Amino acid sequence: MLELLWLLLPVAAFSGWVIGRRERTSPPRDDDREFSSDYFQGINYLLNEEPDKAIEVFTRMVEVDSDTVETHLALGNLFRRRGEVDRAIRIHQNLIARPSLSPSQRGYALLELGEDYMRAGLFDRAESLFNEAVDLDMHAGAALENLLDIYQQEKEWEQAVKAGQQLEQRTGRAMGATIAQFICEQAEDALSREAVAEARQHIRRALQVDPNCVRASMLLGDLERREGNYRAALKAYQRVKHQDIAYMPEVLERLVHCYRGLGQTGEAVRYLRRVQREYRAVSITIVLTDLIQEQDGDKAAMDFISAQLRERPSIRGLKRLIELNVSDSDPDQRRQRDLQVLRELFDALLRERPGYLCRSCGFSGKALHWQCPSCKAWATIKPVKGLEGE
Repeated sequence: MLELLWLLLPVAAFSGWVIGRRERTSPPRDDDREFSSDYFQGINYLLNEEPDKAIEVFTRMVEVDSDTVETHLALGNLFRRRGEVDRAIRIHQNLIARPSLSPSQRGYALLELGEDYMRAGLFDRAESLFNEAVDLDMHAGAALENLLDIYQQEKEWEQAVKAGQQLEQRTGRAMGATIAQFICEQAEDALSREAVAEARQHIRRALQVDPNCVRASMLLGDLERREGNYRAALKAYQRVKHQDIAYMPEVLERLVHCYRGLGQTGEAVRYLRRVQREYRAVSITIVLTDLIQEQDGDKAAMDFISAQLRERPSIRGLKRLIELNVSDSDPDQRRQRDLQVLRELFDALLRERPGYLCRSCGFSGKALHWQCPSCKAWATIKPVKGLEGE
């Protein structure tokens, strides 16, 4: 109720300004007195917390006067916010039908009616109105933002690319990173249809639009790895370190798989040690521990991870150290039972913690989403490094 009152007060204030302006510029007329009476009646309803009656009064009031376009727009917006989309549509349709509207007013009315249609789920009608607003070059930025929203919801990715490019041209806002995500969606669609050549074209295009697109590099690495091109896959995965090192935990296992395919497990250890010096993530420590265990045995792996944990303790690292100490051949059965209990406790702790966090809105989850399910921003969800250091 309080929010509604705050929304209505600007409408009332504007209407009062109209009344005062009239009184200063012309002698009072009967319809002026009726207008003034309605105005104060509406204010009274607001003060008595009767917003529905106030809305009715202000709606009747603005219908009396042809100079209250802004008030109509405000009321229509209010109806849409309250979920009364049909009423908002009627108000904005009536406005657009007026031949006396200025181009700016018409553009704004088109934008508002388009948003009404969007709220009603009538995307085709909304798209048509937003395109008209863009053609009129009135409120084009807001119209293109809404078109982007429609195209993303309908998964019309090429249309989204074009709208993003227009938005960048008209507003100067950098859209390359977002456009690259739209193109990656096209690449994933092509891969789902086994259209490998088409997918390659989309990936190349995404990297041209945004050379720092981690997703495109990962898609290219996965494509090359699936076809057995391990060197090309490695090159794509290693690019991630330079694009955004925070995503390195996502490609560690894939990198190791490629090194194994090339028979270069030792080179994998050397490469990951270099990465670790730049990015102290426990994910890298654990992968290195596994490789050292494979090459040099359990003791070397335990010595390595113990040294790492002294410098940077972490729950995941401690859990891996416990796993290395669990052994059926250990004669101290009590010690082994204690280790099993500790491992289960760490498992329970880790299960409760999200592995990914949106840098834009704070959404957290256990899976990587390229578009945040909460704020809808692209490429803002990343592995939680803070978790790795705990």
